Amino acid sequence: MNPRLEAVNQVIRLLLVDDQSIVREGLRLLLENNKNIKVIAEASSYDEAIALALKFQPDIVLMDLDLGGNISGKDCLPEVLRVAPHSRIVVLTGTPDTDLHFESICLGASGLVHKLEASGVLLNAIHQVHRGEVWLDGTLMANVLRELWRIRDHADKVNSITSSHLIKKSNGTFIPLYPISGPIPPEQDQKIALLTNREREVIELIGQGMRNQMIADRLYISVITVRHHLSSIFSKLDVNDRFELAIYSYRYGLAKLPS
Repeated sequence: MNPRLEAVNQVIRLLLVDDQSIVREGLRLLLENNKNIKVIAEASSYDEAIALALKFQPDIVLMDLDLGGNISGKDCLPEVLRVAPHSRIVVLTGTPDTDLHFESICLGASGLVHKLEASGVLLNAIHQVHRGEVWLDGTLMANVLRELWRIRDHADKVNSITSSHLIKKSNGTFIPLYPISGPIPPEQDQKIALLTNREREVIELIGQGMRNQMIADRLYISVITVRHHLSSIFSKLDVNDRFELAIYSYRYGLAKLPS
């Protein structure tokens, strides 16, 4: 069975990480009001989060990046994924720090939700990340894309590529964040040639940060049809989610970074 379809009906086992008990209590009530989400443990520090992730192996870790303590949120992300490699992390952020947002994704977070968002956005993010996709709301996506511009310009100037110019895929391989120079490699050219004109249109709109409903409205098609197109695109280009697709499309010229 397709794991994405199987995930739809599966109860999501969630580890909640926040240093304020009243915040954790409110989040637990919100999350467990959804029958598909079960909060299996709560942590008030990053050290506790790592220990509980190791013990419970949650499907989702929902964590604030600004707890303080002996280790930073950025250090905690890879540690959680090291002890619970099948867990996926959704970050709650209240900071406008675009560098931190970008680093969180590079370090393994699968979703970023701003604390100013409505509760429904958080629930949607958790479900989408559990299905194996990446969640970035429109503003955060734009921030990450602007950071991509900065990285591209820096890499061009110093003519060097470091680990900060790569994003790790779920299968352990890496996606370069910088645009390709010169001709597209034959193996990628063959993949791109498989795309239909409609699929190319969908990719361009993904590159603009549009969600499925917006794409459906723009192309006068149903949301279900958009999902079918995305499944086909993911398969043809060997990417796992819309964020990997966006990076791939910028790298090989299938979409332009928003200004």
